[in-house]
Amino acid sequence: MNIGYTDEKQTQIVIALLKQHGIKKIIASPGTTNMTLVLSMQHDSHFEIYSSVDERSAAYMACGLAAESGEPVVISCTGATASRNYMPGLTEAYYRKLPVLAVTATKTLPHVGHHIAQVIDRSVMPVDTVVHSVTLPLVKDDEDFKDCEIKVNQAVLELCRRGGGPVHINLPTVYSQNYEVQELPDVRVIKRFVSGAKLPPLPTGKIGVFIGAHAIMSDVETATLDAFCAANNAVVFCDHTSGYKGKYRVQYSIVGCQSHLDHSSYLPDLLIHIGEVTGDYYNTSGRHVWRVSMDGELRDTFGRLQYVFEMSERQFFENYTETPSHVEDGYLRECLSRVEAVRNELPELPFSNIWIASMMASNVPEGATVHFGILNSLRAWNFFETPVSVTAMCNVGGFGIDGGVSSLIGASLANPQKLYFGVIGDLAFFYDMNVMGNRHVGNNVRILLVNNGKGTEFRLSHHPAAVFGDEADVFVSAGGHFGNKSPELVKHYAEDLGYDYVTAASKEEFLAVYEDFVCPELTQKPMLFEVFTDSKEEAAALELVRSIKKDLKGSMRDVAKRALGAKHYGALKKVLKN
Repeated sequence: MNIGYTDEKQTQIVIALLKQHGIKKIIASPGTTNMTLVLSMQHDSHFEIYSSVDERSAAYMACGLAAESGEPVVISCTGATASRNYMPGLTEAYYRKLPVLAVTATKTLPHVGHHIAQVIDRSVMPVDTVVHSVTLPLVKDDEDFKDCEIKVNQAVLELCRRGGGPVHINLPTVYSQNYEVQELPDVRVIKRFVSGAKLPPLPTGKIGVFIGAHAIMSDVETATLDAFCAANNAVVFCDHTSGYKGKYRVQYSIVGCQSHLDHSSYLPDLLIHIGEVTGDYYNTSGRHVWRVSMDGELRDTFGRLQYVFEMSERQFFENYTETPSHVEDGYLRECLSRVEAVRNELPELPFSNIWIASMMASNVPEGATVHFGILNSLRAWNFFETPVSVTAMCNVGGFGIDGGVSSLIGASLANPQKLYFGVIGDLAFFYDMNVMGNRHVGNNVRILLVNNGKGTEFRLSHHPAAVFGDEADVFVSAGGHFGNKSPELVKHYAEDLGYDYVTAASKEEFLAVYEDFVCPELTQKPMLFEVFTDSKEEAAALELVRSIKKDLKGSMRDVAKRALGAKHYGALKKVLKN
C-alpha cells in the first residue's frame, strides 16, 4: 500500500509546520485516534520516530531526549486516559523548561460530555504541566485553516519562548481512511525574534508602519520613529487614537474607505504593526506584516503575519535605522497627495456626525483631548485632522458603548486646567449618563451628544441589518428609547446638574452656536452640546464620503461583486489568484 499523508487538513497543517520549524523527533504511542498523524509522519523521511506503549514512559523519554539533544520532542497519543498518563512527565518538563510538545488526539469536540466512549475533556490543563495549550479546529474552510495555522505556530513558538517548556496541542480527527495525499499544503510559518537575536533584513519596496490604539508617544519615541521613516522611505498610518504626531503621520482613513478605488498599488510591501486594537475599519494592510510588541504575542490582525518582534518599539526601529546619505520621502508624499486629493473633493454633506466633524475637527482648541464614542463618532472624525497638539482617546479595547462618558470624566480629573471633549452617540450617552452627576465633574468637560434616536450603525448601508429598513429599529438598532429625541430630556438633566446646555438641529443652528463650544478658555461650567441628526442622513453622508473617488478597476470590481454576490466573487478571485 502506497501510504501518503492523511486528507485531514488539521493534521496536514500540524505536520507541515513541524517540518517548517525543523522539529523532527517524535515519540509515538499506539492508538486509533492518533493514527492519521502517526501514519502520515511514519512515511515522511523528515521525522525520526520512536515507539512507546506506555504514555507515562513516553513523556519521560521525551524529557530525556529533549534535554540531551537540545531539540524539541513531540509525543503523540490516542484518546481516553492516554493523555492523562502524560501528566507526570509534563510536570517534570514544566519545572525543567524542556521543549516537549504533547499532541493528544481526540474525537471532535461535540462528542465531549456526552458519555461517548474514549472521549475525555482536555479543555483545561493543570497549570504546572504546560506553558501553553491549544485545541485545533476541524478544518472545513479557509477560516478554519487560518485558525489552525496560527494556533500551531503559537504552540511551536512557545516551546522555546522565555526559557521554554512543554506545550499541548489537542488534535481532532474524523478517522479518515484516505492517505492518498502526496503533498502537504502551503502553510504560513510565523517566527518570533527577541532582543539580542539576529534580525531579518527589511524587504525592498514600500514600507508602512500601522499604529493601533497607542499611548501618546514621547518626543524621543517620535524622533526614533521619524528617523526610521527617513532612513527607509516609510510612512506611518494613523487614526486619532494612534498617539503619534510626527512628520511621517498619514491619517489615511478617508482614502482607505473609498469603495470604488483599487487600492492594491498603494499597499505597502511591508506593514509594521504596533499598538493595540484599532477602531479604524478602513485601515490599510500590507503584503507582509511584522508585529512589534513587548508582549511578543501573535496578533494576526491583517491575516498576513510573518514575524513577531518581542522587544520595545524603540529598540526595533533603532535596529533598522541607518543614517541615510539623503532623506527619501517619496512614499510619504504619494500618500499625503492621495489624502489631499480625496479631501479636496469632499462633497456637500447632509447634517450628520461626519459633517459636524468636518466643521469642528480643525477648531478643537490647542492642547485639548478628545474622547470618541465607538463606532460612528470615531469613524466620522477619523476622516479629518485635528490640530497637532490635540490628543485623542477611545474605548477600543473592549469596544463597547458602555463607558465612554465615564472614561472622559475620569481623564478630565487628571488635569483640571486642560479641556476634555467627548463626542458620543445617544445610545452610548444614555447608557453612561449617570456619571454626569458625579460631584467631581469639573468645568473642563465638554460633551458633544449626537442624538439620532437609535443605533445608527445598524442603519448604515454596509451593515447587514440595513436591508430590513425601519424594521431594524424595533430591536436591532433600538430606536425610540430615551425620550425618542426629546428636545427637553437631556436639556433639563444637564442644566439641573449644573451644565451649560447648547443645542442644534440643523446646519444653520449648529454654525450659530458651535464656536462657543470650542472656545479655548475654561468656562464657569461644564458644557453639553446636543445635536439632533437623522439616521438616514447619517447613512447618506457616509456613502457620499466613500464614493468620492473612482477608478476603472475599482468600478469593474464593484460590478462583478453585485453580479456574482460577495461570496461567489471571493471564490472566483481566489481561483484566479491561484
